[in-house]
Amino acid sequence: MTKIKTIIKKLEVPEEGTVSDRWINNDIKPIEEGRRTWTFWTFHNLWVLTNTNISSYMTGSSLIALGLTWWQAIIAIIVGAILSTVFIVLNSMPGAFYHLGFPIANRYVWGMYGSSFVIYNRILLSLVWYAVQSWIGGQCVYVCLEAIWPNLEDRIPNHIHATGLTSATFLSYVIFCLISLPLIWIRPHKLKVFLYVGVASILVFEVVLLIWALATMDGFGSTISSKPAIQDTSVGWMVLYGIISAIGGIAAGILNQSDYARFAKRPRDAIWGQIASAATYSIISSVIGILVTAATQQRYGEALWSLPDLLVAMMRAGHSRSRAAGFFAGAALVISQWGINIPGNALSGGFDLAATFPTFINIRRGAYITALLSMVVNPWQLLASASTFLAVLSSYGVFLGPMIGLMISSYYIVNKRKIKVDDLFRGNRESVYWYTWGINWRAPIAWALGVFPSMPGFISNVNSSITVSIGWTRLYYISFLVGFSISAVTFVALHHFFPAQAVREFVARPETAKETMLDAQTRWDNEGFVPTQSVLPKDVQDIETLPKDI
Repeated sequence: MTKIKTIIKKLEVPEEGTVSDRWINNDIKPIEEGRRTWTFWTFHNLWVLTNTNISSYMTGSSLIALGLTWWQAIIAIIVGAILSTVFIVLNSMPGAFYHLGFPIANRYVWGMYGSSFVIYNRILLSLVWYAVQSWIGGQCVYVCLEAIWPNLEDRIPNHIHATGLTSATFLSYVIFCLISLPLIWIRPHKLKVFLYVGVASILVFEVVLLIWALATMDGFGSTISSKPAIQDTSVGWMVLYGIISAIGGIAAGILNQSDYARFAKRPRDAIWGQIASAATYSIISSVIGILVTAATQQRYGEALWSLPDLLVAMMRAGHSRSRAAGFFAGAALVISQWGINIPGNALSGGFDLAATFPTFINIRRGAYITALLSMVVNPWQLLASASTFLAVLSSYGVFLGPMIGLMISSYYIVNKRKIKVDDLFRGNRESVYWYTWGINWRAPIAWALGVFPSMPGFISNVNSSITVSIGWTRLYYISFLVGFSISAVTFVALHHFFPAQAVREFVARPETAKETMLDAQTRWDNEGFVPTQSVLPKDVQDIETLPKDI
């Protein structure tokens, strides 16, 4: 028994300057001043890599495959990107001002135990997206290998019989997973240099790719010149579906944006860094995808939506120079995939697992666990076709839209931007966020009501043998916005008519939101978790002492 206790003790997370127990460790506590290193350019670079990658590049082409014209697809992309940016900024404020990560912020929404439901969902998304982006990264490695050893499929005989998978592509996927492992070790507040390198490589690549495609084309293919595949009044609904699909593709990032905003040196760095880049580069990357696909369609006889497929076709149609260009292009795409996969999926999974098991898991351990468990996903099947890819993107919004609605309405309306940070790490009745047995029953009710209207259409979309009425289908087309709105309104109404008394009393205190933020920031910067002592200045009228960014 003593040996078992010793082994368990060794498995615990090093305390690293703070208490490590059921509710807190160093990676999930509010970020202190020394680790708040992200500036405007850090957030700018994060969103360049998040939105300037192969997934964003394929979005426009996928919308065209859905039946939209190129200009209808661009409208859907622009509107979707702008709406996404609004949600991103709104949902990052608990991180920017209170320096709270996504798992901890959900404790005041769902309750101390209830928040586990949202965290488990986000862990699942991290696993799926890490697998998907790793598979795409493996395709980029495949391009590099093809550049060195042409006809790679002939050199590596296929012994795997699965949709979208060969021995060569699986080997490329494994290689990408392995070379990603050292980067997972980097702490989030030390990612700035890596983000700069990633941004430089992908921006140069996409500019060069666009110039090459336009300068060498023999006219645009049917991707741009064709008439719309949809001729009736349903085209408007398909545009709406495209908009929601664009939001759905980034919904997981919207959900946990506080995980990154909490590293902001100043709140305005997170706010303006996201406003300047989130929509801008998503639109640019998707438009480049449409233009390059159209400009190369006649040359290669088909619309090559996948960048790795396009690069392989270019190398096989050319000579040694084309292979050299293909190698460097593939290498740039590998770096780009690191840029979205490491912070966006591995570290996100690390945050969530650290919040779930803070005694034994920190962010590094959690990130490696995410990378390991992602291997059980079959990403090659998710990306087998453009229509499947789009269906995967859009389906996430059914469940994530209501969750985001709860987070935003809770922060701005129910709690009025006043959070009792200490109580987010107190797992008993003393916490104002304990609610009923650790669960805020209002949250699951509001979430379920937000999800319900989209479920018939979602089920029909997943299983084509099931048909539903056009009304249910169109509700599914706008699932994110419907779910967001219903859950937000229901949550606020439930808190109004059936208030959580402890929360209401705290929010009703005379201190303003600015003063509450300053109190929490000063406490955690200087002293850590000291729940019985307040450092709020008694002369609260001295507003000049408050941070200008609040």
